[in-house]
Amino acid sequence: MEIVFHKRFKKQYRKLRGSQQQIDERLVLFKQDPLAPVLNNHALTREYKGYRSINITGDLRALYEPIGKNAAFFITVDTHSNLYK
Repeated sequence: MEIVFHKRFKKQYRKLRGSQQQIDERLVLFKQDPLAPVLNNHALTREYKGYRSINITGDLRALYEPIGKNAAFFITVDTHSNLYK
């Protein structure tokens, strides 16, 4: 699985200094198996229709847009409450 990052994702990643290792670990897992149960990979609805979400930590989520069958464009990473206001 190929991963591409939006500039917003990169900016938010830099701000999440305490969670960067966890984000990296989950992205490695995502590359190996995007549907690994621990990721809770699921489709989103409403304003995020067409996007998918994976769990990074209990409260941290990463949103991405699938690109074909073998690529993902990660848009943002933030807490659940900040993403789904």
